[in-house]
Amino acid sequence: MEWGGDADAMPDEFSLIERLFDPLAGLEGLGLKDDAAVFEPRAGYDLVFTKDAIAEGRHYLPGDPADTVAKKLLRVNLSDLAAKGATPRGYLLFCAWSGDTSLDWMQAFADGLKEDQSKFGLALWGGDTIRAVGPSVFSLTAIGEVPSGQMVTRSGAAVGDDLWVTGAIGDAALGLLAAQGKYGAVEQGDRDYLISRYRIPQPPVAFGRELRGIASAALDLSDGLLGDLEHLCSASQVGARLNRAAIPLSTAFTACLASSEEFWRLVYGGGDDYQILFAAPPEHQERIVDLARAVDVQVSCIGRLTKDQDIVVLDEAGHPVEAALAGFTHF
Repeated sequence: MEWGGDADAMPDEFSLIERLFDPLAGLEGLGLKDDAAVFEPRAGYDLVFTKDAIAEGRHYLPGDPADTVAKKLLRVNLSDLAAKGATPRGYLLFCAWSGDTSLDWMQAFADGLKEDQSKFGLALWGGDTIRAVGPSVFSLTAIGEVPSGQMVTRSGAAVGDDLWVTGAIGDAALGLLAAQGKYGAVEQGDRDYLISRYRIPQPPVAFGRELRGIASAALDLSDGLLGDLEHLCSASQVGARLNRAAIPLSTAFTACLASSEEFWRLVYGGGDDYQILFAAPPEHQERIVDLARAVDVQVSCIGRLTKDQDIVVLDEAGHPVEAALAGFTHF
């Protein structure tokens, strides 16, 4: 492995791994000292795997703090596990560092992972690290577990089910615009809040586990509310009617929306929310609210699933509004 530059400033590959990532390993007696990790799931549990990657200039801005980049990488994966009702256990990490990445930046990245590992209760099980020709790219595979047969899929929803979301929608998409200087008409406090939502997602991991046996279908909101809803409806062969007034918005986003109705497009398709969109039978309404309150998660019922396999957004007067269903896509 050739790092280039001052050999005293940058350790070799194995010294770098020892310095940055050995402290994150959680397998007693093995750590990162072998070519592979071994994990034996508990009896009566299924393993759940998910994988996401983020690239500099595509999923995070070059000037974003290293610890927030690491936390975003981990949390976008934890968001998938949460939507499946899974408990996080460990992860595999791939780092392709750009040529100008400093050791200090790498250390801050590892520190961000360490902080979130403690917060969410999982550990690093292995991975790889290289020097990239071009922007930095990071990929993470998260492993969780659920009681056997209890993973929440996209395909179990039924006509008449309520449609719910956690958190607030649209903040991250507007936060990206604020971070890029594309939307300056916002109070400084609101601007800081929105940028923080773009940089560091808040996946409702604890609440996701409570959805087992309650949610009929679920997925994480990563590519936009309507685009991801279309995925759920397609898998379950249902349609949906959304009440726009019920879609949860933060105070900061609402203040911006007051200046232009155009900001609804960020609610419908902005993406990067990393909340849970789920369906559940109406008889579970009270229980869902109680469970969300117990883990301090905002939850909102925003519509109902229908037999007509289309998606309609209704305004405050109950009239259909024009809303593009397409969410974010790389291609």
